[in-house]
Amino acid sequence: MNQSFQFKVSTTSHTSLVSITGEVKEQIRKSSVNEGVAHIFVMHTTCGLTINENADPDVVHDLLKRLDDLAPWEHSSDRHGEGNSAAHLKSSILGCSLSIPIYQGNLVLGTWQGIFLGEFDGPRTRTIHMTIIG
Repeated sequence: MNQSFQFKVSTTSHTSLVSITGEVKEQIRKSSVNEGVAHIFVMHTTCGLTINENADPDVVHDLLKRLDDLAPWEHSSDRHGEGNSAAHLKSSILGCSLSIPIYQGNLVLGTWQGIFLGEFDGPRTRTIHMTIIG
């Protein structure tokens, strides 16, 4: 049985990593799927999804700093008229989707892993589409 739905995430800063683990887990709980896959897709080109450490906030800080080092906001050769080419690059680095196994009704994540929306052109309200395949 497959179930699809969407949820919104409001970001509060220009660049951030926002945990969406709780929302994903809640949707799996509501679905009653015991074994399968959760596929998560963000419907925007200036944000992304990633799985990373959710225990030490310094990891989030460091990841955002390193992404800024790789793709600084202002770059003299950018031609995109909206001026947010760095956000598009960071989105491409993270990617727009994740697939995570579900086993015994729970997401299969490591002890320190969490699911994050990477915001690179906020603050905004982002739409995430999720399909639970079970």
